[in-house]
Amino acid sequence: MPENPIPHLEVRSVRKAFRAVVAVDGIDLAVRRGECVALVGESGSGKTTLLRMFNQLVTPDAGEVLLDGRSLVDRDAIEVRRGFGYVPQQGGLLPHWTVARNVGLVPRLLGREDRDAIRRRLSQVGLDPEEFADRWPRTLSGGQRQRVALARALVHEPAALLLDEPFGALDALTRAEVQRTFRELVTSQAITALLVTHDLEEARRVADRIAVLREGRLVATGSFEELAGSAGEPYVGQLFERAGVR
Repeated sequence: MPENPIPHLEVRSVRKAFRAVVAVDGIDLAVRRGECVALVGESGSGKTTLLRMFNQLVTPDAGEVLLDGRSLVDRDAIEVRRGFGYVPQQGGLLPHWTVARNVGLVPRLLGREDRDAIRRRLSQVGLDPEEFADRWPRTLSGGQRQRVALARALVHEPAALLLDEPFGALDALTRAEVQRTFRELVTSQAITALLVTHDLEEARRVADRIAVLREGRLVATGSFEELAGSAGEPYVGQLFERAGVR
């Protein structure tokens, strides 16, 4: 079957300024269905602002934000957010809800809570439902909380995943384990994902393609190997050298 020529996620010439600071400056980026793209760059490069345009946590001043070729900008913000799976850095779990109730948040809001789906997603992220479903977030390790957040993002079969530094607060060993779980899930289930990270090694582990941002602009895109071997953009070379992964 030929690949759908329409990108699953796309921004066209998007721009966003916060008062005098231009956070995103005319970016064009397309993500294919089933592809994981990592947004990489230094702090203040516009990564999180660009990511949040898709679930309308940020509204662009100009340009288009599209899902399957349809604009998201004029649609109801709550409807748009429920259509995506979103994983923030600290997981964002509700402390007074059990693990199962946290995972089932969006299906409950949509009126289609499914206990079997909750248990299945917990299993897929490496958490035994018998052991974890009735536990409280405060009793979990950092890695377990992020696994719960990932299960919550996936349980309602979202259009795509949006992840904002989801593994950044974890220790190195736990981070590698959760990254591996994430990569196995998005690959085996052909999940479209857009991931913000400052870590090039993380991008290599989990993403099909890397988009490098600098001062609000997109300066390069490609696989890790393509970017590592490219001499066309000095800033990209500097990033790889500082990260010690070139």
